Amino acid sequence: MTRKFNFSAGPAILPLPVLQQAQAELLDWHGSGMSVMEMSHRDKDFMSIAAAAERDLREILSIPANYKVLFMQGGATAQFAAVPMNLLRGKSGADYVVTGSWGVKASKEMARYGKASVAAKPADGKFTHIPERAAWKLDPQAAYVHYTPNETIEGVEFGWVPEVGGVPLVADFSSTFLSRPLDVSRFGLIYAGAQKNAGPAGITIVIVREDLLGQALPATPSIFDYKQVADNESMLNTPSCYAWYICGLVFQWIKAEGGLAAIGERNRRKAMLIYDYIDSQSFYRNPVAKPDRSWMNVVFTLADDKLDADFLKGAAAAGLPGLKGHRSVGGMRASLYNAMPEAGVAALVDYMKEFARSRG
Repeated sequence: MTRKFNFSAGPAILPLPVLQQAQAELLDWHGSGMSVMEMSHRDKDFMSIAAAAERDLREILSIPANYKVLFMQGGATAQFAAVPMNLLRGKSGADYVVTGSWGVKASKEMARYGKASVAAKPADGKFTHIPERAAWKLDPQAAYVHYTPNETIEGVEFGWVPEVGGVPLVADFSSTFLSRPLDVSRFGLIYAGAQKNAGPAGITIVIVREDLLGQALPATPSIFDYKQVADNESMLNTPSCYAWYICGLVFQWIKAEGGLAAIGERNRRKAMLIYDYIDSQSFYRNPVAKPDRSWMNVVFTLADDKLDADFLKGAAAAGLPGLKGHRSVGGMRASLYNAMPEAGVAALVDYMKEFARSRG
């Protein structure tokens, strides 16, 4: 069987060693006589899987002891609501830094629970750069400051963690989670859908500072109440057991690859390979300001959009699927998550060169 280089934005490519281990353990996990998919979440075998996954994640990210790690459901979209339900804590609103489509969605959902103040947004209305920190209008009385470190649709990414004073910093790390080292202590709360770098769709990881727990809005469903989820070790209800197991295998793979420092350097090289080529010619173009270009999601357009369909058809035939840009912006998008090997990016660049030569 020939594996393709899957450039989909998510659900996305998984590390081959993880898939192979899951395949080998599919029918019989460690002599248990059953698949992980068949285990009770209260079974000692699954409890050991869950505990190991959290332990490895804490090690990879050096998560401080005063933070809870939650394995939840509903994706980042559920967290758009869960964050204000848990973190408003008697305050009327929060600040949102909006740098792309997901930031827009998060702020709109927040408006159902309180005032979502847009503290920063590109003045020209185009999501092609990050507003300078000096231009942000933050309220020191806000319940929290929310931002999206990486916007998958527009290909815009923060290369820095914003300083917001004593207000808790909240971040939707879904598409850049585990892509490089991160100082968790800078944040009040981090959340991430797993289906980019951490595992398959169906599970959401939340890392929250303990002092922010226990003040949820009275109408908050128990399944979204961080304290209740934490008190029940993410098993208030039946969790996404198999997705949790796969995440654990991914965490082991990251450790075997040298940890986040090594992963981050490889991700930087992959991104620079394609950006350097795009910048070297005129057939392809990336609209994002260079300092704010995403390592994870490289967006680009062709000189003539009438060639888009042919480009995608040829890419698929070459074993390079998943390159179509989001329907809201068009063009192309190459997602370079952790599991995408450098050989895959090199193959894409070779294809882009040949297409430009033959059709330019």
